[in-house]
Amino acid sequence: MKQLDAVYLPDLHQQDDYRSLAVGMQALDWHHIDQVNWENDYPYRPTVQFQIAYSQQAMVLHYQVEETFLRAQAVHSNGNVWEDSCVEFFVSFDQREHYYNFEFNILGTGLIGYGPETKSARRRLSASEIQKVKTFTQIQQIDGVKTWQILLVIPVELVNKDYESLRGTQAFGNFYKCGDALPDPHFVSWNPITHERPNFHLPAYFGQINFQR
Repeated sequence: MKQLDAVYLPDLHQQDDYRSLAVGMQALDWHHIDQVNWENDYPYRPTVQFQIAYSQQAMVLHYQVEETFLRAQAVHSNGNVWEDSCVEFFVSFDQREHYYNFEFNILGTGLIGYGPETKSARRRLSASEIQKVKTFTQIQQIDGVKTWQILLVIPVELVNKDYESLRGTQAFGNFYKCGDALPDPHFVSWNPITHERPNFHLPAYFGQINFQR
């Protein structure tokens, strides 16, 4: 099982544009989303890395992606963002009993769910709740190479937490890149998954996230 540290940056949530947030996180480690868990059927692996930090008010994720094709069709909250160029963050604060799934496409359109692994018992957050997540994206194409970045600023109140309840605690989660409807569909993870078919909703395969003091 992989593990990583979510670094505490007390003033990070006060930044309100991509460049300022990226500069605030520039000293942090980059982690790779490079596990092709279903290689026989879905061998394509985009180049994806991410950083994670948190502040007194938010968890902050910074993804950088390089992939052959880009897709952006979902424009409404809780739409089929996983069919687009999409990054995801699943996290559990109660020993994998329940977890949040944060899924955002290249436009910053989001889907957020919460509950146990059993799909019938999970619920989607409302559009107004999802829109509390600030998203900052940028897209580049240089010499035919397509790259995009997205920063997610997730209020800790959205996961029923506050700064004191996160600091120094241990959570479990996984980070993903997918694109179900792209010409090269793919299902890539940070922590490896051993399962017969593509499925990210498997908390048994979450890695460890340490929220530093």
